Formats: sequence, structure tokens, C-alpha cells
Amino acid sequence: MKPLYIALMAIFFMASCEESGKKTSKLLPKSIGNINSTQVVIENDLWNDDVGEKIREYLAAPVDGLPQEEPLFSITQMPPAAYDGFAKTYRSFMHVAIGDKDTVSIRKNPYARPQVGAFIISKTKEGLIRLIEEHHERIIAAFHASEIAERQRRIGVSLLKSDSLKGYFGVSLRMPSAYRVALATDEFYWLRKDLKDGGTTNIIVYEVPLDMIGKDSTVVNDIVTMRDSISGNRLPVEDDARFITEEAYSPFLFASEIDGKFAYETKGTWEIKGQYMAGPFLNYAIKDETNNRYLILEGFTYAPTARKRDLQFELEAILKSAKIQ
Repeated sequence: MKPLYIALMAIFFMASCEESGKKTSKLLPKSIGNINSTQVVIENDLWNDDVGEKIREYLAAPVDGLPQEEPLFSITQMPPAAYDGFAKTYRSFMHVAIGDKDTVSIRKNPYARPQVGAFIISKTKEGLIRLIEEHHERIIAAFHASEIAERQRRIGVSLLKSDSLKGYFGVSLRMPSAYRVALATDEFYWLRKDLKDGGTTNIIVYEVPLDMIGKDSTVVNDIVTMRDSISGNRLPVEDDARFITEEAYSPFLFASEIDGKFAYETKGTWEIKGQYMAGPFLNYAIKDETNNRYLILEGFTYAPTARKRDLQFELEAILKSAKIQ
């Protein structure tokens, strides 16, 4: 009987540890922080030296596609001696230090939830710089994904209820109830939200045949031609002007994915010539072979007196919530 007793006790101990782990996770404090803000925990001398400069080069790099320069993340720096208690609940942080080994790790919920922390340790300053250079893309990707999830969580507090978009285009979006339908047809769908300063954020949806967007070198031109033709014809503008892609700068093009489908992600600036109106846009051309189309989801902002980064980020979070039938 003794071996059986030992085995039962071992099972009980493991179950207790597992339950304790669950409770520990649940007892973590709620994370804090504004959207697209991050904390860097690093000694002051490193922050004010080449290591800090390298961190700022990546985390505060200009956001693609905005008409004015704005940083990827708003950064606050804190020395390790002050990093305790409430300070450890920031939603995303980078901890950089001199240590006895070279290592980089990205951890989920180390001190709060939800939270993402990047830990970078090296024996030398030169080693820290090298590790930051080598791993900045995956660190930024982890921070960005965490911020999108948080923005979507906040959006979910009060959602717009509308079935017509799904009925016309076979797609649903989770968007704040502050949005309203400005135009709804089976050819073009437009939603907008009024901002406090008199501007707006906007979402438009339409579809085009698969052969309208080519491959490789023609993609950007095809997307610009498509949006200038369709949006230019559909969006109402005074004095016979047109809503078009700004001609002075070529948009940024990336490969992306929406609801498991390949998508071209295009970021750039729109303009209305002669009216001194312009702003940023984010366009997803989703390859929907099941329905023999590219489904176009675009978000754009008109807010001449406001900073655009977080406005466009909310639009990105909304468009990435798309579910396609």
C-alpha cells in the first residue's frame, strides 16, 4: 500500500501546485499605461550613453505613414533602484542591464496582467547594443501586439451594433459605439466618428475583383489607382475636388494578415487638392479567394490640430478585428 500512498500524495501535491499557480496568476495586479507607451528600466548612465541612444532609435522611431513625425512609443525611463511596487505594473517595459551573461527574453505577465516585458542582459555596453540591434524587431512586434489587444479590449466596452455591413460585404468589425454609419450600400460602406476638435476618424469598406491588384512592382500603383478611383468617386467633397492619395510621397507597403487571410497593408497620406485638407490612411486589401475578390478595409483620419498616431492606431485595432464570412 505504501507505493500507492506515495503516488496519491504526489498527484495531490502536483494538483495543489497547479491550483496555487492559477491563483498566483489571478492575484497579479492589473497593468497600467496609456496606449503606445512603454517603460525602459535602465541605469541613468546607460540611458544617457550609446545604449539609451540605440533604444530610442528603435522604440521612438517615426511611425510610418503619418504626415507629421510621431514616435512609435512614448517612452519613460526609470533606474532599477526605483523600479518597485506600482512602477512594475506598466503594460509593456524593457529591462536593460549589465550582467554576467548575454541573454534576451520576452516574458508575458511577469509582474502584472496583461503585461509584456523584454529583458536584455549583457556583460558589456557593446553587448547590450548588439542584442538590441539583433532583437528589436521581435520586441517591438510583441509590444505592438499587446497594445492592439489592449485597444481592442477597450473598444469592446461599448460596441456599435450594426448588421448591415455584414449583410452587404460579409464582414463584421468590432468598433466603438461612437461611430455612426454615414453611407451604406452594397458597393461602398462608410462609418465615421466625430472628434472633439472638429475632425473625424473614418472607416470605408468595399470590394474589387482579384485581377485589379497585380503582383510585385505593380502592387503599390494598383492600390493607389484603386483607392483614388473608388474612394475619390464615392466620398463627398466640395467644389468638385477629389479625395486622393497624396502624390508627393509613395505609400509604405507591407505584407499582413487579417482573419487568417493574406492582405496588403498600405500606409500613406490622403489629400484634397486646393482645399488644404490631408491626413493619414491605413488600407488593407484582403485576398479573399473564397469570394473571388479583394475586400478593402481602410481607416483614415482628418484632424488638423491633433496628433494622429493613436487615432490611426485605434483604426488599425478595429480593422484587425475583422471576421470574414
